[in-house]
Order: sequence, then C-alpha cells, then structure tokens
Amino acid sequence: MQKNYKISVIIPVYNSEKYIGRCLRSLKRQSLNKKNYEIIIINDCSKDNSMNEIKKYLDGNIKVIQNKKNLGLPASLNIGIKKAKGSLVVRVDSDDWVHEDFLNILSTFLAINNNLDAVACDYNLSDENEKIIKTENCIKKPIGCGIMFRIQQLLEMGLYDKKFKYAEEEAFRKVFLKKYSITRVPLSLYRYRQHPKNRSKNKQMVKLYRSKFKNA
Repeated sequence: MQKNYKISVIIPVYNSEKYIGRCLRSLKRQSLNKKNYEIIIINDCSKDNSMNEIKKYLDGNIKVIQNKKNLGLPASLNIGIKKAKGSLVVRVDSDDWVHEDFLNILSTFLAINNNLDAVACDYNLSDENEKIIKTENCIKKPIGCGIMFRIQQLLEMGLYDKKFKYAEEEAFRKVFLKKYSITRVPLSLYRYRQHPKNRSKNKQMVKLYRSKFKNA
C-alpha cells in the first residue's frame, strides 16, 4: 500500500561518509510524527563509504535512489523531487543537520498560511566540528537548503536547471521568485556546516556559473 506523506525530505549525497550519519540522525529525531514525512536519498555515485553509513539508518521512512552515473547536484535534486510523495518538499544537504522541530515548524507555518508559497528558516553557521560560528538571516544570506516548498509549484516551474553544476540554487531562485515568494521564519532551525570540501568554496566555478544565469 502506497503511503501518502505530508513532507518529502530530499538529500543529495556525493562522498559524504563523514557527515551523512549526523544528518540522518537529526532527521530521524524530528518532533513530527514519522508517518508524516519521508526521506529520499539520491546517491550520485559516491566513491567513498557513504552508502555503508546510510545503511546504518535505513528504515521504512527512508528511500535510497542510486544514480547509474554521476549526474551532478541539480539533476539529482530533480530525481528526488519527482519521486517525492509529499505535498511539501525540503532539501537538506548531506553534510548539514537540523533542529528537532525543523519539519514541524516549517510545515505548520505553511499549513496555517495557505497564501504563502514557500518558507525558509534562519540557520546556524558551524565549523567542521559543529562549533557554532554565527546565526544567519536566511533572506539576507540565502542558501539552497532549509526552504520548504509546495511541490506543485516546483513541478510547474520546471525544477532545477541541470546546466548549472554550481550556483544552482541562485539560478533556481531567480526563476522561482519571478512567480512565487519565499517567506522568512526567524528561527535558527538549520545547521549549515562549513568544511574544506563545500562546493561553495570553489569560487572560480561559482563565479563562472553565476555569470551564465545573470546574462540569461
């Protein structure tokens, strides 16, 4: 029998063996009843032991999709969204983790505000060892995670542009905000981990892809 979830959590994974366990533990400990959300992991041909770590946490709420070849982040996100059974979708990156009320608060906010399109929470910026550095305003300093969307709107806009291997969220946001809005929930519910392998640290590639969508 197919389950009808309220929320689908999308986690793209590529070589995240060091952090994915922390990510999944935080999602399995949510205050929201487990029957109301699913976790969809898209393993983009990781070359490390990510899959072995993931297997430690598998249960009926977690679905793993194995890409047959490395497709990149935007394509992996699109695959996860298309497989989602929830009416609400939120992305959590495999090296980050979330507060226990993350799903509950964001989904409740959208449930009682039917006129809103999407909601984003503030986030704590941490170092590699989870020491909190500072709290960031999600609107002033937006990131691609910690935003809960209504899935129908994502499908209508055509999802992520697969051409943008870097700065994919900025390109996505530019299109999304032409028709919809993202409202801030001023609570620090997301934990954004900084470490040497963050994709955003590749400044040259980020700059290259930013120039592409700014000129589009």
